[in-house]
Amino acid sequence: MQDISLHILDIAENSIDAGATRIEIKIKEDLKNDRFILIIKDNGKGMEVGKKTKDPYFTCKTGKKFGLGIPFLAQAAEECNGRFSLSSEKGKGTTVVAEFQRSHIDLKPLGDMGATMTTLICGHPEIDYLFLYEKNGQSFSFDTKELKQELDGVPVNLPEVLKFIKEEINEGLRRIKG
Repeated sequence: MQDISLHILDIAENSIDAGATRIEIKIKEDLKNDRFILIIKDNGKGMEVGKKTKDPYFTCKTGKKFGLGIPFLAQAAEECNGRFSLSSEKGKGTTVVAEFQRSHIDLKPLGDMGATMTTLICGHPEIDYLFLYEKNGQSFSFDTKELKQELDGVPVNLPEVLKFIKEEINEGLRRIKG
């Protein structure tokens, strides 16, 4: 995949397929320890975790013969002197953690998180998404649950609302990233 945001989109779609109603996407950049950490947590049905989890020819989805999202993310992390972990509990959800060496030459760029989040929200407006970005003590968060309350019945996937979301996320990242 060309950037981290595409990995995020793929893993979040897995969460949606697993019946999640809330997906938390957290990115932590730690300059002091040279780490870039991605955490995606959902409240879906969970999955059996084992050696097959990172096998591209294994999937939990009915009707599919393979699943490349998790193996590709794991490979990307490991190729950047990082690590990958997945924990899951049946009926409670799944947490994916990918940690990268931030200064590694092969670390892909974050990508357009505004576009990634609006794609998820547009396609699945019933899901609540939390996006949190932290970098050395500063943070930016965007929570569709809070936005939906403020919108008071206005659909979150209207074009004007999606435009606002994309701009809000990208501006928040610009402020933190400097």
